[in-house]
Amino acid sequence: MGLSSYLPSIVPAFPEYTGPYKVGAIDIEIPISEIGSVSATPNEADHIHTIQFRVYYPATPDTNNEGITWLPPPQRLAVWAYSQFLGLSSRVASVLSFLPRHLHYIKIPVHANATLLPPQSAGNPQARWPTVLFSHGLGGSRNAYSHVAGSLASHGMVVFCPEHRDASAAISVIRDPKDPKLSHIVRCLRIEHVHTPEVWARRETQIRIRAWEIGLLMEAIHRIDLGDNDIIKANLCTPSLTPLSALYQFTGRLDVHEPGKMIFGGHSFGAATVVQVVKSTYYVDHPNIAKWDNPLFRPVEDSAIRRQVTENTPTFLLDMWCFPILSAASAPLFNLPLPAYSPTAASPVGGNGILAIESEAFYKWKENMHSTARIVSPDPSAKTVSQAAFERPGTKKKKGSATKLSEPSLFYVQNSAHLNQSDFGVLFPWAVKKIFKGEQPERILRLNMRAVLQFLRENGVSVARTWYGDLVEGGTEENIELNKEKGVNDGIHEDKAILEKRSTAEKEGDAQDEKKGEKTAGEAGLQSGETTAQEAEEAERDEEEMEREMEPGMKHDDVAEPATAATFPSEGITRNARAEVDEHTTP
Repeated sequence: MGLSSYLPSIVPAFPEYTGPYKVGAIDIEIPISEIGSVSATPNEADHIHTIQFRVYYPATPDTNNEGITWLPPPQRLAVWAYSQFLGLSSRVASVLSFLPRHLHYIKIPVHANATLLPPQSAGNPQARWPTVLFSHGLGGSRNAYSHVAGSLASHGMVVFCPEHRDASAAISVIRDPKDPKLSHIVRCLRIEHVHTPEVWARRETQIRIRAWEIGLLMEAIHRIDLGDNDIIKANLCTPSLTPLSALYQFTGRLDVHEPGKMIFGGHSFGAATVVQVVKSTYYVDHPNIAKWDNPLFRPVEDSAIRRQVTENTPTFLLDMWCFPILSAASAPLFNLPLPAYSPTAASPVGGNGILAIESEAFYKWKENMHSTARIVSPDPSAKTVSQAAFERPGTKKKKGSATKLSEPSLFYVQNSAHLNQSDFGVLFPWAVKKIFKGEQPERILRLNMRAVLQFLRENGVSVARTWYGDLVEGGTEENIELNKEKGVNDGIHEDKAILEKRSTAEKEGDAQDEKKGEKTAGEAGLQSGETTAQEAEEAERDEEEMEREMEPGMKHDDVAEPATAATFPSEGITRNARAEVDEHTTP
């Protein structure tokens, strides 16, 4: 009996989604030439000819299509890339890359090219599905947050997950639209976590590419909803992977045309990307941004993203990595608040439109937490986050009166690590526990999802109930004796407890506490003061120490040489070669 016959028993697996709907997924890659100009193309993006993304969405109950493998092709290279990212030596990674068979069995619990569930059948009053754009972090991909994206989809949302080609993904394959036999591989670019102008310049280069890609994706989303033939038929994944019908079914089903309706989220570098994108878009005509010689992102006036981003745009940030946006060169943008706190809006939603979810590791990372507090406050330019910042002076007609702006929601789970917010924590819990002390990955993702769902409800987004089983501390699919069907009524439609503001003393005194909590900036001790030379040294030392949390495989001999502009490692690979390296991966 061969080794492969034993492998299915040791294959990592995802838990089922707990929303009431089945989940479908499609893969899309569209030539940029078909989308048109949304903003200036970054100088360093010459190697990028397409945008690639996966879409997760609610599917009809009778869906039984085949699942999707978690590892993207070419799988041998993907195994090698992820092994390196997780910290295995190059030699071990190369050996493992020839043995991807058991990893090939890892399936995302979705149905490929499934039929989209009509919003009306789910009781959606707008007859359109709420739509989310989620940006991945370092080492991520369009698949790496499948549990977060799929969970949202199972609760009644359509989630678009781009794969960034800025060399932050572990590895990415770019098809050549002009030559169907040729593709290019973009490998991960290692950049040190040190506070130097050169390193910040490289990170800003990546943000420019990411923001440009998001602008292009927004344009594609709008045109897919309009049933645009040119865009839909340009999908390079058609017909072998994604039939045209799978794209046409989204026509008129996405809630993306009314300004402020789309939801933006991201993890780590992706969260930082989202902050820069929404701020660059909202303040594009602000005097301090308009005169910026080298802006991060300047979308054209009639672009979809310009029409969409408003002060009402809900934004959720998972373990935001602040370092890339703290550069002195980006200060004009940093000093402006998120649109939710717009100083020119008549009735800004304030902190009600912002959710920051932290792992315990990031919550205890002092400098990053201070920066997070400033970024999600009404006045990021202030060195100290104070209660006074949340008070807006009265108008001339109402002298002496002040408007109290709501504070953002801050949520964290104890004993959680940075990778617990991605698929890695669920698939490889032993590694995350051993290296990063992360515990109970399913529980962490479940609590995070409860927080996001309630946040969206409080922003007027129509989402499905939170399943009763998700309310049980320590509950899993195996030990919760509840309705396995997880119907639309098997849960609660208001989960206020998950975002309840409670002090540390109150939480410690609650024997039944789920080790979660939301705090205000003051309760969390997030005030930032003037930075001394000693504090600056400590911040840089902490940043270098946290390299391991964000990039487990980071080694100083792997990092790129400092330069003012990034050079992205890209190499050609024919489709025949891709098939060759994958020939042993099919079960």
